[in-house]
Amino acid sequence: MSETSFELARVAHALGTTEQVLLRLIAGQGGSAADPTLVALTVEEAARRLSIGRTTMYALVASGEVQSVTIGRLRRVPAEALQEYVAARGQVVTSTVALAA
Repeated sequence: MSETSFELARVAHALGTTEQVLLRLIAGQGGSAADPTLVALTVEEAARRLSIGRTTMYALVASGEVQSVTIGRLRRVPAEALQEYVAARGQVVTSTVALAA
């Protein structure tokens, strides 16, 4: 095993993933990872934009907390739905703080 492979294995292990997944993530950083022009996002893209896990994002979509649409057989999250969700969460935090004061 070369020194580079060993270092890659250590980084992957520290991140809790595999070398293959880490290499795919590195290769996928060609500019399409955060395209601000997308109108509808996959659940995975929406999760990345919110910096949350995929499972958590699926739970938010399933519960209806984050709006989603079906296009053909695909589930998509409108980009503005993420802004609405974050704004609504900000209002909940603000009102909770006001009640505590």
